[in-house]
Parts: sequence; C-alpha cells; structure tokens
Amino acid sequence: MYEKFISNLMKTLLAGVLFCVSGIVSIVSADGHAVTLRMSTPASATDQRSIALEKVFAPAVADFAKYEPHYNGSLIKQGSELEAIASGDLEMSITSAQELAQFFPEFSILATGYVHQDAAHQVRVFNDPLMDAFKAKAENELGVKLLSIMYLGRRHVNLRQCRDEVNVQTPADLAGINIRMPGTDAWQFLGKALGANPTPMAFTEVYTALSTKSVDGQDNPLPTVVDAKFYEVTCQIALTAHLVDLNYVAFSKSVWDKLSSDQQASVQKAAVDAAESARQIQLQKEEDLVSFLKDKGLEIYEPNLAAFRSHVQKMYLETDASDPWPEGMLDKINALGN
Repeated sequence: MYEKFISNLMKTLLAGVLFCVSGIVSIVSADGHAVTLRMSTPASATDQRSIALEKVFAPAVADFAKYEPHYNGSLIKQGSELEAIASGDLEMSITSAQELAQFFPEFSILATGYVHQDAAHQVRVFNDPLMDAFKAKAENELGVKLLSIMYLGRRHVNLRQCRDEVNVQTPADLAGINIRMPGTDAWQFLGKALGANPTPMAFTEVYTALSTKSVDGQDNPLPTVVDAKFYEVTCQIALTAHLVDLNYVAFSKSVWDKLSSDQQASVQKAAVDAAESARQIQLQKEEDLVSFLKDKGLEIYEPNLAAFRSHVQKMYLETDASDPWPEGMLDKINALGN
C-alpha cells in the first residue's frame, strides 16, 4: 500500500513538473485557460474594433487564453490604460499615437496631419523597420507591446457652401473659411496648416452653427457626418483626408513573455487578423457612405492631395512641433506612400 501511495505521488509530482515546463505556466485560471486577457477600451461593444477583437481575436487564442473585454471605460478610466498595462493591472487595450506621445514624444509624428496617406500606408509604416525603435521603446520602458495597427478612418473638410462658391483644390482655397475643429493646440494648428481659420467649438454645437452660418464647415470622418446629420446643413465634402486616424492593439509585455513561442505567434496573428477584418469593414463603410451622401445631394470630390500634403508637412517642419521627430523619419514615411 505504501509503495503504491509513493508511486502515485511521484506520478502526480512528475505531471506537475511537466505541466510547468510546457510553458503554459503560472497563471492558469479556474476555467482551465492559461491566462485571462482583460481588454479595456472606451469604445462600445458595437464599435468595429470591439467586434473584430471579439469575433476574430478571441476565437484564435481560445485554446490557451480567455478574452475578457470591458467596454465604455468600465474597467479602466479612459486615458489610463497604458499605465494600467505597465503596472500589471491590465493585459490589453486599444491605444493611440497621441496617448503614446504622452510617454514618448517622438510618437507625435504618427498623429500628425498628412503623415499617413491611407489605410494601406498605415500598415506599411507599422510593419517597416523604421518602427522598430518605437516599438522597442514602448516595450522596454512601458511594458507595452504593440501588436497591430487599426484603421479608424479619414477626416475630411465638410462645408456648407456649395462647390460653385468654394472649390477646394489647394490650401489657398480655404483662406478665410471658418472651420470648426477641436479646441486643442494640435488641432488648431492643423486647421491653420490646412489654410483655414480653425474655430474651436463643442461638438454638440456644430450642427446649429452650420445651420446658422456661424461657421462655414467642420472636419470629421464620413461616419460622423452621417451620424450627426451634418449632411442636412452642408453642401459639399472635399476628401482632404488630412488625418488618417489609427489605433494600436496594445498587449502586456510581461504576459507576452510568459507565453510559449507558439502562443505568442497565435496572439500576434490573431491581432493582425482582427485589425485587417476591422480595416476592410471600415473601408467598405466609407465607400457606402460616399454613395449615401451623394444621394443626399452633397458634392463629394478629391482635391489636390499632394498640394495639401506638401503645405501641411512644411508648416509642421517649420515649428517646434516636429522637434521630437527622429531625423529623416518623415521622409522615410513619405517614401512608403503612393
């Protein structure tokens, strides 16, 4: 009996050792998953980014991880997600270049007007070696691994005047045009760089301001133009694409280091696939909205983007806004464009 007890005990201990060595180590949850990946975001559950992560990312890692999303900032206060990952209180989030720039000012170049040209350009920039130093800094100094890049959409100039009154082809055509833009210094600078007179105003006041001609226009992605019904009080959209907005899928480096190489590969691929799924859906939505807005009577056209890009980048380079940017970085990003 004693010998049988010892034999069973040794088998149990050996099984435990083998389990630990297998690489699915220290954080086995009660339901048998190797790790729980809590994802905190200020976005809603119906946001395209949220849907993609839940439908594409979660199933791809389900063999070893439980994906646990928390929406509307319900777990971590908006703006505090990166600090929560750094302190070990969160495993995943969706972050922006603006947020990363609060820790590492050089990230500000990636949140600047006319740096990214479109969704495909975003991906090329993110995957290029020029981003290696940025990613390494986030990992080594903040404990945040950037897995993939998500496309949010392009901001355009939406005016109440029709095209026969204001035909936007270059920044010179926006001279004297009052465009509502967010009130921060960065946004106001971008408005001036576009050639317009940027007017700070609460978003909730924009519809009335357009209808009473207090402002001439506003800038937002097409889904916002539709959701806010700005098409009811405007006449045209110049597809300036002056800001191609993005997010990054941010992942805890400490959790990443505890995964096996196969698990890391699965997490990486799942994040890339989720971002691509959301990207394609967002691009299709934008295309559909162009047709919708044209049906509503708006004139929609593309101005001289090269003229806008050249003018805006020149203005950034002539100010201290570009001081944190690595030397030659903008030229390298431009070279990856169209």
